[in-house]
Amino acid sequence: MADKYILAIDQSTAGTKALLVNCDGSVSARADRPHAQKISNGGWVAHDPTEIYINTIAAVSDAIKINGINPEAIVGAGLCNQRETAMVWDRRTGLPIYDAVVWQCARGGQICAAMGGDASRIQKATGLRLSPYFSAAKIAWILQNAGYAGSGADLCAGTIDSWLIYKLTGNFKTDVSNASRTQLMNLHSLQWDDDICGLFGIYPSMLGEICHSDSMFGMTNFGGALPSQIPIHAAMGDSHAALYGQGCHTPGMGKATYGTGSSVMFNIGGKPVICENLTTSLAWGFDGRAVYVVEGNINYTGAVIKWLADDLGLLDSPAMAGELAAQANPGDLTYLVPAFTGLGAPYWSGEARAVMVGMGRGTGKAEIIKAAEECIAYQIADVVQAVKDEAGLAVGELRVDGGPTRDGYLMQFQSDILNAALSVPGAEELSAVGAAYMAGIALGLYDESIFDIIPRVYYYPSMPRDERAKRLAGWHAAVKKALTQ
Repeated sequence: MADKYILAIDQSTAGTKALLVNCDGSVSARADRPHAQKISNGGWVAHDPTEIYINTIAAVSDAIKINGINPEAIVGAGLCNQRETAMVWDRRTGLPIYDAVVWQCARGGQICAAMGGDASRIQKATGLRLSPYFSAAKIAWILQNAGYAGSGADLCAGTIDSWLIYKLTGNFKTDVSNASRTQLMNLHSLQWDDDICGLFGIYPSMLGEICHSDSMFGMTNFGGALPSQIPIHAAMGDSHAALYGQGCHTPGMGKATYGTGSSVMFNIGGKPVICENLTTSLAWGFDGRAVYVVEGNINYTGAVIKWLADDLGLLDSPAMAGELAAQANPGDLTYLVPAFTGLGAPYWSGEARAVMVGMGRGTGKAEIIKAAEECIAYQIADVVQAVKDEAGLAVGELRVDGGPTRDGYLMQFQSDILNAALSVPGAEELSAVGAAYMAGIALGLYDESIFDIIPRVYYYPSMPRDERAKRLAGWHAAVKKALTQ
């Protein structure tokens, strides 16, 4: 047992990671491969699907070779992926007909605007507000604009999990968590909704088979990186995998993932609850049971700090942000609302634009960095409040994950502005770990006790009530400006 591993593939917005998780549940090896961000002058965002596939194989090979792991000891794989990012490929050649349209990209806005009269029926069927954020409008946009000369029968359409499973195994499958984020799956039947697909001009035959998340999706040797084939025995959207990895298996438990954007997600059990400003989707399908979640998605959180470093040159590295924010004048009330491509939950405005307000003569570099750090926490607090108001959940401890959780300034401010305890796992990469744990349980390598090994660090609120109220009021005034300019 000691030398057996689960391979976890985390195909995220910025790149692809391959991790090898050993039989005691800890990460033994990791390799990363970034991919290009294709950003147009108009703010459209795309990825090259072929580059992602090639990088997946390369990352697996790197993780094995760099860390000296015996590839014969790898017994299975789990996959998690950036959600909502959508693509279309030729079923005959296996080649994309266009770049993948990334979840951040709102190019399907006009398609959704023309369907406004159907918004209510779409939300009731799918649990998702009509929005270009989700995959359906992205697929529809590709079909309308790619200039493909073949017929619909020759096409496959789907999210990145279905693309990688197709390329790696030859099977055209997706899991319920990813399918539920396309805006094409019926939340109640857990099948593609013919009526909703028709509204978007998408044939259900273009879409993959919907499976439970712990299904056996196919066999692969990862393009020859492994000496023999292994089963892919778990697939989930990255935020769902993080919820699973965090051990949020009981209704009422929730987590926030800090990445390029953020997902704030709460387990609501075996029945869906439709909310006005939150999305309802599948957490996962496991052991024959479907589990639902409510969620709010935020477009720009970690990406704001990367913007400060890469585009404005205010940081040598994103990792410096918390240290510099802590040096800022604590009384400075500069607010940054990062609506670079609109605002997600709970505002749902594709027309909102980024603003920075409240600057004084003393506002300098550190204060701007502080505003950028704090906007992450404010956005997450807005979603948590919506969870309380709309889903009727009592929110206690919030479990958090992602690279920015190493930022002590951000974590303390998040706890303060939420007025709640924050639980930070000692293990990183909870999305990949969650996919690995689900695959390992399906293959008999782990049992449910595997979740008990993760150590945790806690942050507790210390901000006075009046100060919290003042800061939140200033933030909401800044958001109003972003929504109305």
